[in-house]
Amino acid sequence: MTDTAVLTTRIQARLAGYENRFSTLFEEYFHALGTDLEVPSFSRFTPECLHLLRDLSLRGGKRMRVALAYEAAGLVATEPAAAVDDAALSVELLQTHGLIHDDIIDDSPTRRNGPSTYYAYRQKFPDHPQASLGLAILAGDLALALSLRVLLKSDAPPAIRQAMVEVQTRAASDTFVGQIIDLERDFSPHTDEEALHCVADYKTARYSVLAPMQLGLLAAGEEPAFFEDELRRYARLVGIGGQMRDDYLDLFGDAQIMGKPMGADVRGGRRNYTVHAIFAAATDAEKTMVESALGDPNCTEETLAAIREIAERRGVPAKMRSSMRRYAELASAEAADWRSKWREEAVAFFEYLPQWAMERIR
Repeated sequence: MTDTAVLTTRIQARLAGYENRFSTLFEEYFHALGTDLEVPSFSRFTPECLHLLRDLSLRGGKRMRVALAYEAAGLVATEPAAAVDDAALSVELLQTHGLIHDDIIDDSPTRRNGPSTYYAYRQKFPDHPQASLGLAILAGDLALALSLRVLLKSDAPPAIRQAMVEVQTRAASDTFVGQIIDLERDFSPHTDEEALHCVADYKTARYSVLAPMQLGLLAAGEEPAFFEDELRRYARLVGIGGQMRDDYLDLFGDAQIMGKPMGADVRGGRRNYTVHAIFAAATDAEKTMVESALGDPNCTEETLAAIREIAERRGVPAKMRSSMRRYAELASAEAADWRSKWREEAVAFFEYLPQWAMERIR
């Protein structure tokens, strides 16, 4: 077996271990929440909301944010402190919040091979569209509040608990700014690559990579502020590569694997990395054709196929894969520099993780 194959096997085994452990932890959390959260006895909607939050949350995939939190703790400690469990719960509840609001913004009917929370409410209350929208927004807001509540109730020392809350609050506010500039980007036909990188940093990197790592380090007794620059560089590189991958897969991926319809970004008028790359390579006539499809909610599969054909004719998929590889290599190189200060085994995880993520799209 090659060194790469060995590393891949190890990462997959560790991710599977985190996924299994966390699935149990999340089940226990939602079971306890049913009695821990103060709810008026007459309310039917609140338990239904908690059920939808639980359903979406437990449909999670690889739990990469959870893995980042545990592995970050492992950079400095052989046995993670109990507070890492609280950190993991918090990052996944914040992710649930983000998914619910993303699906409202994108008007997406499915998520993780099931109905989105927004559409679950629309199906339940077909004659009350405004109430359905309001309930979905409130479900997302509740998930955000719960993500902070978990940290506030943690048994970690007060100073660590406060620092963890500050990390998650900052991550949430950065993500909201990211969502705003993401929508703003779609109003500009001339978005440059640096603006796309900025969106990826705010919308993805800061809450999906940086915050879980900061939380894991805090839970293990390390002060992440001492390593702010290197953590931010790594998170930004991973976030840009991850957003490129998501944008790539939305047009060139497999709907069964993704758990949601393909082409949603084109139908939603999203001027993402893939659209930017197509416009950079296409002829004027091809640009006109793609522009006419952008933002058309009734864009057909035939039109999407025509856009893919244009992209493939201009070498866009290969160029995007090359860019993703470059960002993965840069992130790996950043992590490799951590060996002088942190544990080898955990550093190796962060070093190889970006390359492993890139391998998954092949």
